[in-house]
Amino acid sequence: MARLDMDELRNLDEEELAYRLNNVKEELFNLRFQKSIGQLEDYNRLRELKRNVARIKTVQSQRRLAARIAEEEQGNAQ
Repeated sequence: MARLDMDELRNLDEEELAYRLNNVKEELFNLRFQKSIGQLEDYNRLRELKRNVARIKTVQSQRRLAARIAEEEQGNAQ
């Protein structure tokens, strides 16, 4: 999986985001394991995957915040 585009991530539903996060974390785990035993060849991939995790978590956090704000506004309107 290459660098994830933020616009692409924002267009995904929650289930797909969670699925992608799980896949990226799994690949990151495998690369860290390879690094620990000295078999890792592409160290830049570690950095890329960590940033992809951050991108996905950012989108999830933005959605939670937007939902919380909408909920509070709805509660204030009543």
